[in-house]
Amino acid sequence: MVNEKKYFEELLALVAKEKQKDFDLYKEQIEKLSLEERKEKGFTWHPLVVTKSGYTIGERSFVIVEKDNELFAPRKFRAGTTVRLFTLTPGAYQPEKIGVINFVKRNRMKIILNARDLPDWLNMGNIGIDMQFDERTYLEMEKAIKAVQAEKKGRLPDLRSVLLGKTEARFYGGSSLAIPTLNESQNRAVEQVLGAQDVAVIHGPPGTGKTTTLVQAIKALSKKEHGILVCAPSNAAVDLLTERLAAEELIVVRIGHISRVDENILQHTLEARLGEHPDSKNIKKVKIQAAAARKKARQFKRKFGQKERSERNDLYQEARELEAWGKQLEDRLLNQILESAHVITCTLVSSTNRVLEKKQFRTVCIDEAAQALEPASWIPIQKASRVILAGDPFQLPPTVKSRAAQKGGLNITLIEKCLNHLPEVSFLNTQYRMHESIMGFSNQRFYDNQLQAAEAVKEHRLVLEEGQPVQFIDTAGCSFDEKLNEEFLSRYNPDECQILFEHLYQFLDLYKGTEMDLPSIGIISPYKEQTIYIKNQLEEDPRLESLPVTVNTIDAFQGQERDLIYISLVRSNGKGEIGFLKDYRRMNVAMTRAKKKLIVIGDSATIGVDDFYTAFLEYVEQQGDYKTAWEYMR
Repeated sequence: MVNEKKYFEELLALVAKEKQKDFDLYKEQIEKLSLEERKEKGFTWHPLVVTKSGYTIGERSFVIVEKDNELFAPRKFRAGTTVRLFTLTPGAYQPEKIGVINFVKRNRMKIILNARDLPDWLNMGNIGIDMQFDERTYLEMEKAIKAVQAEKKGRLPDLRSVLLGKTEARFYGGSSLAIPTLNESQNRAVEQVLGAQDVAVIHGPPGTGKTTTLVQAIKALSKKEHGILVCAPSNAAVDLLTERLAAEELIVVRIGHISRVDENILQHTLEARLGEHPDSKNIKKVKIQAAAARKKARQFKRKFGQKERSERNDLYQEARELEAWGKQLEDRLLNQILESAHVITCTLVSSTNRVLEKKQFRTVCIDEAAQALEPASWIPIQKASRVILAGDPFQLPPTVKSRAAQKGGLNITLIEKCLNHLPEVSFLNTQYRMHESIMGFSNQRFYDNQLQAAEAVKEHRLVLEEGQPVQFIDTAGCSFDEKLNEEFLSRYNPDECQILFEHLYQFLDLYKGTEMDLPSIGIISPYKEQTIYIKNQLEEDPRLESLPVTVNTIDAFQGQERDLIYISLVRSNGKGEIGFLKDYRRMNVAMTRAKKKLIVIGDSATIGVDDFYTAFLEYVEQQGDYKTAWEYMR
């Protein structure tokens, strides 16, 4: 029997270890460096020119800044990164502002500030931005763990008991469903969601339509209850859900920092819906008046008389009253918008947004639950009467930087624990993406051969390609040694890239002189540095520069698919070291992105020391094409 007090105390300790590790990495990389060192390493941009400033949807202030003297690789800064906008101008009022990057394009960057006003020093020059350590996620996880542990009343203690395996999940009996667009296992999953009193789990392996099933379950729920909270660990996953739910003609409101929301989803954000409302003009007018009063009050100098002091106090008082009035009007309107929504979508952490602070929900759904740290999952669960978890623990795991925290089990997610002790779990058993040979290895290793390929895909192949759907190109004995980028500690393999290109040349030759469209192509590597190297080589290769091909890491390819997928494993060394190729769940993701053809390139002498890859090589020998790199060398 689980000791809840001890359980949550240990969970809290694991979060503390991960937070400390993350902060130590930040200090090691950034905080201890001088301004010039930060600039040199790309953690700081300075000096900057402000090319534009203003207000976004929801009246958040923004600035667009530009470096005009040199270009920094935008690998340190990316959309969603928290940054500090600062000035080195002596005597500047409010010397820094915190914000979130909206986009980075070469030497330009847009930052949406966590502030209602633009800084007074914005046009005084000597401006820069620093990467900032963002501890908000950790604070919210710690807060959630303490709250869940302490709660004695309401539904939370019951859910806590079920989720920890102390009591069994209960289900209402109900009639069978037959949603025409879903298969039998998907319909059973929807039935289970509708019948769940406490917790339901949808286990969806690659290509089985997990998101489709969850969307239909939410649509069915929306006919019985109003206002369903739908969360996911990443903004990309939340945006996808928002788009899919809106396509079902549900009213969806997306909560979160708009700098982290995809442009296609902006129309569904709370800010956009607020801006569209006729009453928003009055709110905006009041906010402008309050800002003007504050600005006028700040114009008073330090040395002034009683009359000026009184006038300044009156202006500040006016600003406060106007702000209070504006907030009252805005809160009333926000509440109307949220009450009219069928579904509210947000990340796990964004469920703490002030507009949701006092709201409780009959149902909270967490998609991609196998990528969510358990403490983060408890954040929205506090607001629930029942919980729906959807995901696949054999795909991408959550990121845990601390080895001590990982050893303590922080990488084990709530959905994994539920799969181990819940008596009923919905397993989606039909996949609609891959040829059955591409599916076969993952099916054996991860899913106990429970998966079956749908008739429409089980035999589909590339039209002009005669080989087997799964192919391994072995570089053993070719001296294609891996290389290490010392600055980013990421590996790459130029020779392996060249073999990939040679295979690609031969493949493209098949389509010369035909009127057939090229199949969609993706190139995946576990190593960021290899994807960067491949992209650079593609741009410089006249035969491939205009080829419509997507190159990215495994994490970035989650949820995507292509007709033809190449995987570059990179690792090739005399010690048999394979690093995080040992993360088999990531390899499961990579191997299941291909629809019609999967080509894996690697060194069997290096990867063959590992049982997982030994089994894969044996699978290819039995079910696919086993090639040697010498066949593609000129």
